[in-house]
Amino acid sequence: MADVVALIDDLFFQVKVAETAKHLGIGLRVCGTTEALLSEIAKQSPGLIVVDLNARSNPVTAIEGLPPAAREIPLVAFLSHVQTDLANRARAAGCREVMPRSVFTRDLATILARAKSHSS
Repeated sequence: MADVVALIDDLFFQVKVAETAKHLGIGLRVCGTTEALLSEIAKQSPGLIVVDLNARSNPVTAIEGLPPAAREIPLVAFLSHVQTDLANRARAAGCREVMPRSVFTRDLATILARAKSHSS
């Protein structure tokens, strides 16, 4: 069972997130598509959902498609700091926490650790 389910299709960034999760002892399931993310969340209730808003598979659709129970799971989305329209679309879709990729990267360990505290 994964503590964190993430929609990230950038292979380099997948490795960075996976290495950090492994170091923290946090189970991680990385999905490359919106469909895979929604399927994985339907199978389990992770402590945290992470969404790369620059993924190629329309990640805002993934946020909009979350079932009601999954909307209670903390969701962190990240993107380029200049993409204010995309950030606003993600917030309108129901994402309460949208941050620049640089902040997500800087605070990655702290963000992933939230999954443990949420699932406890």
